[in-house]
Amino acid sequence: MTDHCLLQHYMVDKTLSKISCIIVDEAHERSLDTDLLLALIKNLLLQRLDLRLVIMSATADAAQLADYFFGCGTFHVAGRTFPVDIEYVPCESTGCLGVGPISSYVYDVVKMVTEIHETKGEGTILAFLTSQIEVEWACEKFQTLSAISLPLHGKLSYEEQHRVFLSYPGKRKVIFTTNVAETSLTIPGVKYVVDSGMVKESRFEPGTCMSILRICNVSQSSAKQRAGRAGRTGPGICYRLYSESDFEGMSHHQEPEIRKVHLGVAVLRILALGIKNVHDFDFVDAPSPKAIEMATRNLVQLGAVWKKDDAYELTIEGHKIIKLGIEPRLGKLILSCFNQHLSREGVVLAAVMASSSSIFCRVGSEGDKLKSDCLKVQFCHPNGDLFTLLSVYKEWEAVPKEGKNAWCWDNSINAKSMRRCQETVQELEACLKSELNIIVASYWRWDPQMHTEHDETLKRIILSSLAENVAMYSGYDQLGYEVALSEKYIQLHPSCSLLNFDRRPTWVVFGEILSAANEYLVCVTAFEFSSLSALCPSPLFNFLEMDAQKLEKKVLTGFGSMLLKRFCGKSNSSVNNLVSRIRTKYMDERIGMQVNVGKNEVLLYASSSDMESVLGQVNDALEYESKLLQNECLEKCLFSGRSAASASVALFGAGAIVKHLELKKRILAVDIFHSNTKAVDDKELLMFLERNTSGDICAVHKSSGTGHDNEENRWGRVTFLSPDAAKQAMLLNQVECSGGFLEVVPSKSVFCTDQKQFSSVLRTRVNWPRRCCNGVAIVKCEPNDVGFMVKDFSVVMIGGNTIRSKASNKYSDSIVISGLNTDHSETEVLEVLSGVTDGKILDFFFVRGSAVENPPVAACEEALRREISPFMPKNVQSIRVQVFQPEPKDTYMRASIMFDGSFHLEVAKALEHLDGKVLSGCLPWQKIRCQQQFHSSVSCPAPVYHVIRNQLDSLLPCLQRRNGVECNLERNENGSYRVKISASATKIVAELRRPLEQLMKGKIVDHVGISLTVVQLLFSREGNNIMKMVQQETGTYILFDRHCLSVRIFGSSDKIEMAERKFVNSLLALHESKQLEVHLRGGLLPLDLMKRVVQSFGPDLSGLKLKVPDAEFSLNTKRHCISVKGTKDMKQKVEEIISEIAQSGLPSRMMDDETDCPICLCELEDAYRLEGCTHTFCRSCLLEQCESAIRSREGFPLCCMHKGCGAHILVSDFRSLLSSDKLEDLFRASLGAFVAASVGRYRFCPSPDCPSVYHVTESGEVGAPFVCGACYVETCTSCHLEYHPYISCEKYKEFKDNPDFSLEEWAKGKENVKKCPVCGFTIEKVDGCNHIECKCGKHVCWVCLVFFSSSDDCYNHLRSLHQAIM
Repeated sequence: MTDHCLLQHYMVDKTLSKISCIIVDEAHERSLDTDLLLALIKNLLLQRLDLRLVIMSATADAAQLADYFFGCGTFHVAGRTFPVDIEYVPCESTGCLGVGPISSYVYDVVKMVTEIHETKGEGTILAFLTSQIEVEWACEKFQTLSAISLPLHGKLSYEEQHRVFLSYPGKRKVIFTTNVAETSLTIPGVKYVVDSGMVKESRFEPGTCMSILRICNVSQSSAKQRAGRAGRTGPGICYRLYSESDFEGMSHHQEPEIRKVHLGVAVLRILALGIKNVHDFDFVDAPSPKAIEMATRNLVQLGAVWKKDDAYELTIEGHKIIKLGIEPRLGKLILSCFNQHLSREGVVLAAVMASSSSIFCRVGSEGDKLKSDCLKVQFCHPNGDLFTLLSVYKEWEAVPKEGKNAWCWDNSINAKSMRRCQETVQELEACLKSELNIIVASYWRWDPQMHTEHDETLKRIILSSLAENVAMYSGYDQLGYEVALSEKYIQLHPSCSLLNFDRRPTWVVFGEILSAANEYLVCVTAFEFSSLSALCPSPLFNFLEMDAQKLEKKVLTGFGSMLLKRFCGKSNSSVNNLVSRIRTKYMDERIGMQVNVGKNEVLLYASSSDMESVLGQVNDALEYESKLLQNECLEKCLFSGRSAASASVALFGAGAIVKHLELKKRILAVDIFHSNTKAVDDKELLMFLERNTSGDICAVHKSSGTGHDNEENRWGRVTFLSPDAAKQAMLLNQVECSGGFLEVVPSKSVFCTDQKQFSSVLRTRVNWPRRCCNGVAIVKCEPNDVGFMVKDFSVVMIGGNTIRSKASNKYSDSIVISGLNTDHSETEVLEVLSGVTDGKILDFFFVRGSAVENPPVAACEEALRREISPFMPKNVQSIRVQVFQPEPKDTYMRASIMFDGSFHLEVAKALEHLDGKVLSGCLPWQKIRCQQQFHSSVSCPAPVYHVIRNQLDSLLPCLQRRNGVECNLERNENGSYRVKISASATKIVAELRRPLEQLMKGKIVDHVGISLTVVQLLFSREGNNIMKMVQQETGTYILFDRHCLSVRIFGSSDKIEMAERKFVNSLLALHESKQLEVHLRGGLLPLDLMKRVVQSFGPDLSGLKLKVPDAEFSLNTKRHCISVKGTKDMKQKVEEIISEIAQSGLPSRMMDDETDCPICLCELEDAYRLEGCTHTFCRSCLLEQCESAIRSREGFPLCCMHKGCGAHILVSDFRSLLSSDKLEDLFRASLGAFVAASVGRYRFCPSPDCPSVYHVTESGEVGAPFVCGACYVETCTSCHLEYHPYISCEKYKEFKDNPDFSLEEWAKGKENVKKCPVCGFTIEKVDGCNHIECKCGKHVCWVCLVFFSSSDDCYNHLRSLHQAIM
């Protein structure tokens, strides 16, 4: 008989008068009943000297038991096992942490099993894990053609368990099992055992009053039992995945159950024996006093005992529970149901509650599990798990005996568990009849399909039986439920029936807490709050106070997705900081916030007393984020290639209008440094800047900490809408803000958003002297060469001058050269000297004087750009120049020039031209010297490097073999990798980059079907899973750029092609499925809609297929939706069918989904929601609105076309809708409209197609010169003609209109100056007669200006008319 039966027999016959010898086998298991029985027998041995006791065990602590039983003798009997070798194989990953629900030791077990299979001989492998989930995951991961992986755990059916005993010719058996294989069965052929060293056990924690399932280390005795499995039928090996020292640190024996479980049964039995003080009971291993007190308190709560004269005694109900011999809470449940005439329901509830974890069979592949989930829906009850199990048993019981197994198979129910429940029911019925004379009804009064008063009665009974296991919904999904006694927050288990109704009832009672990677409430039942006040005795917690403190929920809507993403910040940092501040302020760690970008809503959770204040703070933060979004501008350079100091910048903002045009080179952007950047709250800093500058911020660029951003304490760059605000910001130096001190300086770099990154980059350095040569130079050489080199140099002429040379008096390895022309460069002199001597010149430099004043850095940058620009393609941004501010001691001015590497031939010509040039504003001796070594680099993130590592390792040696080339692989501080390239020619650098770019830059996924809408699916969990799946299957890496919404694939060319094909197909399939989903929850939909659908059409929706025959359906129980494989018309038909079942709520929701576009007035197609006002349009209609503005250069500002709205379309919308080229076109059109609307205040440069703009001089002021930075034309800002110094605009216009105007001005008032009456030529008569011959050939009378064809005629005229020729 079992220990339980003997214990029950003892309660009737306390001397065991009919028993003379008791043998206790497997004593090491130390069950609760065994320990109680041993204590009672010990006392009985003193009364009955004829009674004999034999205790048998393979691993029990014999010495302890011998001492307990009066120092009795022990006998050791050798077993018949084969030798087992123990190998300790500790793994690097220790503990229970892993990825998701799978702990690290499970990975180690699979790895060890794989190694054994590949390296060891024949024999079955038995691997010990802790749970069904781990076993099934391991079976799924271990896949090989030469072996078969089999699961073994308690929830399998008999047929599935039996598979481990079968033979599989030609294949090795690999069995992943829980501790069911530790002692209870022997599997033939096991030669290898893999022991994870972990086990899952249930433990009652008196501190929290909760029974918790937790993973922990095994005992030494259990480890020996596991190892023994390998030596049952032959020699074997046990691989322990822990060290020998870990084994020595384990407890020697399994802890007795009496120290791990709730002591309700034990205390009840001890009190029934008449022992008043349980603490005095002679336990083999005494439990803690707190555990005894908790058990006693629970029995009082159940009404099984009561306190009398400082001692506890059994109540009438307690005596009944003792006679039943079951767990007190189950006894209470049965007796309470009997009192309410629900005896059938009571015994079945007790039976299924004891087997609750194994009734539903969720095993096999992922598809099998999803099928099981769908099958479970038909049984799920809105009252919770116990009602669901009751429903299962009632339906199973109604099935004929011969059909029960098939029914279980068809419904994913564990037939073995159901038979166990039936046996328990029968035992309880017999016990109730024999012990309490209670006849259990054979009929059911409760109906799972109808809500009656019996539902409420059963809920009250379950609550009274589990009164210490009450939990209240916190109001916040992420917190879950607050357990009343422990005040811990725990989630419902994912398998909870309530979740199938999308329900989280306010009050629930649960069976126990499951603790794995997370803690969960299992076997949960909902009940009404009013039931708590009816409990007798009253609960041990203040439920009124709990109810008052539960969190309220507020839903904030009407936000755009971009606003919410920025509100959240990178990795939710901003929203987490906000929540942390709010929690600290209101001293409530429960306050929470969920941002649902997909639904454009913010969910706020706080207590009723704090909600209004918390809501105000969150609204303030959202409004500020909205303000930043409304003010956001793109910094657009009017033309490319400019530095920060010389750039003309337009701020291109909401409505696609130019908010500010900065042409005066005033500062708009500042660099922010903070003494403690890690402690800075970004939003607090920005608000501080706006408050103290009375200006609006229009662009923020946080420092990335890498590259040019890698400056100590640099927070980032902020751009203001006005120069005055930027100027005020620079006054905030050393002002305290956000836990540190600020440093605000003018931004060193221009961050124009139209500046595209070069596809490849070439860098070179140039320099020119800032100190004049004194005519003296130093030559460094070998000391032995000084003498003959001085002779070689003595006859040399440079620039027409004979130089002088002599050995240095101070240094033995130096020659002093004098008599040099200061206009020569070091390169020119060195070239001459090297040509006249055979000696080796080690170094050469001029002796220079004081530094001269150089043009400003910005002017130098501009001059360099002017020299280079003619050689580079027009209208293409291909160069960036940076001149470095010299230190006082510097001999040279230095500059770095960055080129677009795709123009390497043009670069070579430009640098050849630049070498030896003198910049405008510099002195003749300040000649430029270009570095003859060119640098470039190609980089990639760390995950990409790990994928392409082999190809890169084979490519680099090939590149390094080229002469004069350096290629080095480096790891950056942020973990990424880059290849640095150096070569002496631009063409070589370009040739080296080409294969590296192909490998390290990957391939952009460019497919006609992958629209922006489709790409945005990669933000979802399903999209992320697609990337992971394709990466694993193809050995590639997929990089999703969340800003540009582009996807790159990295790897070898063949793998990239395969990965792209799989990725595109999977993503398009996901997009199609998203378009064809019918949701079964939300809005006004009934909570049990999913169950109604399953009941109407079956778990596989076969009935729905009959109504829509050409479509395929699948039900996702977690997401409460039906995926339709077919057309949109089919989806619409399914929605109509579901709508009929729902009867309310669904049609109006569907109508909302199918609103018309306000522009085309048609059904929305590829819908796009605007950020500012959240109105939705067809994407193509918004694009056409932008295109129209680009073509016509009218229609600005661009606004929402929804009736009555008119909100400006935000910059973030333009970025999402338009390509970079189209966005540039829109800016150019907007700039044209801005200039046209300025009423003459601004004008474009007069050069054709020049993008530069200048400010027109106001009326009455003298025109200033405008030097165009794009085409370098000089224009007068008043008359808009060529700049004309020293001449007024009016005069210059007259000169332009009449080139002889100046001659006429000169001739005014002069009598000796007249015009030819024929050709108008101006003639000045100095002296002589009055006959003048004009250049046109006519002869003119100077007196009366009459002209003649010959001189004679003219003279005749003078004589006849004027009487003289003078």
